[in-house]
Amino acid sequence: MQRFAAVIRLRPEKESEYRRLHAAAWPGVLDTLRRAHIGNYSIFLRDGLLFSYLEYSGSDYAADTARIAADPVTREWWTLTDPCQQPLDTAAPDERWAPAEEVFHLD
Repeated sequence: MQRFAAVIRLRPEKESEYRRLHAAAWPGVLDTLRRAHIGNYSIFLRDGLLFSYLEYSGSDYAADTARIAADPVTREWWTLTDPCQQPLDTAAPDERWAPAEEVFHLD
């Protein structure tokens, strides 16, 4: 199992919309994540920053995340969630969520 974390800003004027969307996350999006071997997925909010954590149990993360990105239901979901987010200034040009480095872990 691999752990992944990432960070992105939440646009302050979109916080209530973002919370509403995630309070009723679409079953098709959740199913796609599960089929891609993603579990124990959480998104936290603090001071305008969204922090995501997930665990990946598959064998080809790049292929599984490409399948997520190709899923029509997930793509539609992103048309609603992406406008709520603002990539960090330090994110690479092709990154939305900026990966966070794990510096400590306790099992």
